[in-house]
Amino acid sequence: MFVMSEYLVKYKSNNNVVYSCKYHVIWCPKYRRPVITGEVESRLKEIIYSKAVEHEAEVLELETMPDHVHLLVEVDPQYGIHKLIKAIKGASSRALRGEFPHIKSRLPTLWTNSYFVSTVGGAPLEVIKQYIENQKSV
Repeated sequence: MFVMSEYLVKYKSNNNVVYSCKYHVIWCPKYRRPVITGEVESRLKEIIYSKAVEHEAEVLELETMPDHVHLLVEVDPQYGIHKLIKAIKGASSRALRGEFPHIKSRLPTLWTNSYFVSTVGGAPLEVIKQYIENQKSV
């Protein structure tokens, strides 16, 4: 661990790189349809956590709204945030559209092709976590 300013920064490492790469990611269903509710929401969260573990990423915070997802995640820079999000969106679209026929009938694909991503290295992590947690009450 390395102390930077007042904040405790934890670094991870693989065979070649020592890193701390945290990203705030937001993405939406196609046409911003409010389909992330109830059992769909629960299953989506399971899939996101599962894919993160599979790709050795750490979910720091996760919140869903009916029409979008907020994810705070730490990813190995050699793997890349784009590959993780592609894996999450692909697996969740296939699984959710297969398990919940009402989604398949309403949407040609579950997710839009785009997403928002921002590094959060400069911001205190607790501030970002609190922002994501508070999205439900907005």
